[in-house]
Amino acid sequence: MTPLPERPAIRAARAADVPAIERIVRRAYELYLPRMDRPPAPMLADYRSQVAEGSVSVVESGGDVAGVLVLIPAADHLFLENVAVDPAHQGKGLGRALVAFAERQAALAGLGELRLYTNAVMVENVRLYEHLGFEETHRGEEEGYRRIFMVKRLSGKAAAR
Repeated sequence: MTPLPERPAIRAARAADVPAIERIVRRAYELYLPRMDRPPAPMLADYRSQVAEGSVSVVESGGDVAGVLVLIPAADHLFLENVAVDPAHQGKGLGRALVAFAERQAALAGLGELRLYTNAVMVENVRLYEHLGFEETHRGEEEGYRRIFMVKRLSGKAAAR
């Protein structure tokens, strides 16, 4: 019998993680710079403040911070503001694990939806989110970015993962 893979270690980010978080975000989003007229919003975020607010979680791989998740609670949903995995650690299921963690956090809070947006030029992200069960709700311009808004409606099954 093949053993089940271990769930990656996801924990609340600490102030000491901020340099790694900023590096991961920069590396994860820099491929989009040629497609855009300005840096993607996650590259401009104040992670020090978000970590202090308790909005940021990190996933570790081999003892290093390898991915970042920023979650913002709302009255009726959990907003997935950012999920980024260091390109050196992509392809290991860490992004999927971070999204599953977000789903569990929403379920624990009694929230039935996980929402996000991505930039319209980040077509790879749209395909990934659709693969993970998100549906596009609408498109629009916000803060000067062309965004695609998506939702994943959660069930008891999503909470159990």
